[in-house]
Amino acid sequence: MQKITQKLGAFWQFGRPHTIIGTCLSTIALFAIALVPYKLELTLAPIPSLLWAAIACLCGNVYIVGLNQLEDVEIDKINKPYLPLASGDFSIPTGRAIVAVMGILAVAIAIWQGVFLAATVLISLFLGTIYSLPPIRLKRFPFWAAFCIFTVRGIVINLGLFLHFQQVLSHLFANNLDSIKLDSIWSIPSSVWGLTGFVLIFTYVIAIFKDMPDTEGDAKFRITTLTLTLGQVTVFNLSRQILAVLYLGFAILSFTPWLTGVHAIALAISHSILLSVLWWQSLQVDLSDRTSITDFYQLIWKFFYLEYIIFPAVCIFA
Repeated sequence: MQKITQKLGAFWQFGRPHTIIGTCLSTIALFAIALVPYKLELTLAPIPSLLWAAIACLCGNVYIVGLNQLEDVEIDKINKPYLPLASGDFSIPTGRAIVAVMGILAVAIAIWQGVFLAATVLISLFLGTIYSLPPIRLKRFPFWAAFCIFTVRGIVINLGLFLHFQQVLSHLFANNLDSIKLDSIWSIPSSVWGLTGFVLIFTYVIAIFKDMPDTEGDAKFRITTLTLTLGQVTVFNLSRQILAVLYLGFAILSFTPWLTGVHAIALAISHSILLSVLWWQSLQVDLSDRTSITDFYQLIWKFFYLEYIIFPAVCIFA
């Protein structure tokens, strides 16, 4: 029993928990936003579609992060020795088997569920593959590494999943379309564009910040990152300044005609509070301490999670 528990724990680490949580929350959030026009239709009918979409995205998530670990075993022995392949909890053949199975399941489920989910998963897996796999291995280049990450998390996931859930719900509630404007069913509302823009910029910060604690291994294996090019202090200040402008800008944008379908006051207050907390926490970071940098990086991910909780709420209660 203990061995099974250890293997399950290793699999959890192999899937990179912070990315798994982000994938789950983004899937649920976009489902909730797509459900807003049908707020009076409180049935369990759409739940299976939500679950299958979540499973497909989670399998794709494990494929992408697992492939990256397979290609970075020696680097991870320096930067992240706790990961299953680097620590020896999983063998290389086991890692390859998991990645292969997860990739196949992600594609098969997505194709079965519909064209938008299939496009979302296939594009994500393609970008995840060329990010890690030689000879392309885009993670070697700061711009292209960030491009892959913010394109998947910022654009593909948000727009693809929303369109998928929008299509599913319109089919489930086809008899009630007379009471709902057709343009709200087959077009992307400004609220989703707003969320996409916010997450796109936020994910760029994650992409450039994530390498800050890993300078030793990246330098040894000649992985060019923005941190190695510009220095930790510059990248740290750039990251928090971008987030400050993003939160402040979004708080202001909530009161303009460009962002509709949200509770403007709630959005502005929540983002102002988050900005204050994030900035205060950034002042506590010791850039000479790798643990301090890593803790702040994990805090950034927690703020990323919060956006997928706050934003659906301000849409539902608009």
